[in-house]
Amino acid sequence: MTIYLDHAATTPVRPEVVDAMLPYLTEVFGNPSSAHAYGRRARAALDEAHERLATRLNVGPREVVFTSGGTESNNLALKGAAWAGKAHGHRIVTSSIEHHAVGHTLRYLEKFGFEVVELPVDRYGRLDPDVVEAALTDRTILVSVMLANNEVGTIQPIGEIAERIRSRRGVVLHVDAVQAAPWVDLDLEALGADLVSLAAHKFEGPKGVGALYVRHGTHLLAQQHGGSQERHRRAGTESLALAVGMAAAYELSCAERPGTVARVRGLRDRLRDAVLAVDGAELTGHPRERLPGLLSVVVTGTDGSAVALGLDLEGIATSVGSACATGSADVSHVLSAMGYPDDEARGALRISLGRTTTSDEIDTAVAVIPTVLRAHRSGEAVLAADPLAELQV
Repeated sequence: MTIYLDHAATTPVRPEVVDAMLPYLTEVFGNPSSAHAYGRRARAALDEAHERLATRLNVGPREVVFTSGGTESNNLALKGAAWAGKAHGHRIVTSSIEHHAVGHTLRYLEKFGFEVVELPVDRYGRLDPDVVEAALTDRTILVSVMLANNEVGTIQPIGEIAERIRSRRGVVLHVDAVQAAPWVDLDLEALGADLVSLAAHKFEGPKGVGALYVRHGTHLLAQQHGGSQERHRRAGTESLALAVGMAAAYELSCAERPGTVARVRGLRDRLRDAVLAVDGAELTGHPRERLPGLLSVVVTGTDGSAVALGLDLEGIATSVGSACATGSADVSHVLSAMGYPDDEARGALRISLGRTTTSDEIDTAVAVIPTVLRAHRSGEAVLAADPLAELQV
């Protein structure tokens, strides 16, 4: 039996979502921009997808832009808002633990004269709203802070941060809510952000589709040019089936969230207690203000990559952090920003549960994961974790 405990990387597509998408992969194949009956039918379905997603987010359907995923949503938000605001200022404020889709985009903008200020976080990965407020100047045009961290699960006080920014005219607040969307009730009208990024594959929707919420009145320059799709904000023929799938997946996620959160949190806590019983294991991220499905630890005396490989050999899929950074020799920039030295950060392990995780799977994980961790701490699992060990003489 194999056990998937890497839901923070991606999730399986729900059968109901596949069923919702199928008609738009077969008989309803028209281009939503075409004026004939085929196009009108496709346009009606696309408009409905906008409305369904917008309703769950408590925003207007015209404020939802479908994209190819969270990375494009972040790029469109940051580049679009930065270039739109360049005449008024060049300062962009962010945190030191953002996803690479934000961090690398901001590094790119620096090449064009934008000033990027990375604010520190505490040992739990939390950003102080007072620190954000102190970083704002009359040249600040954009603030970007993720709602929940993808590596350690810490939830940021976005409401308080939004309040500090609101009094600053012309400052746009972008929130990367990709990792938070399956677990946190997103009332975007109440959240106070101007731009919010989402990705369908985090809540059992299809890969290759995301959305960017653009609050009415927010000035945003399109980054992809061509046709007038998505109200001139994102050119290109829309992927109707993927948009329908995202809307369907998010509706199901929202409807089942209260029960899912309570059940998964209980499973996570049971696994947490077993893992933290291992000598040298320490929980990373905030102990309370964190995503219910994410368990992140560092275990001294281990290498997280080797542990994850050892668990894979035992039939349990986990990770050392962001899936986008897999294969990198660098330690997690998130853990470094939280104050962990490199030798400790290399012992990171991320275990992430999802809606489909069962109690039986956690029973197995409780028995296997601590055993593998102890073996790696003692050095007994080094050869077993090395796929080339048999070839070495």
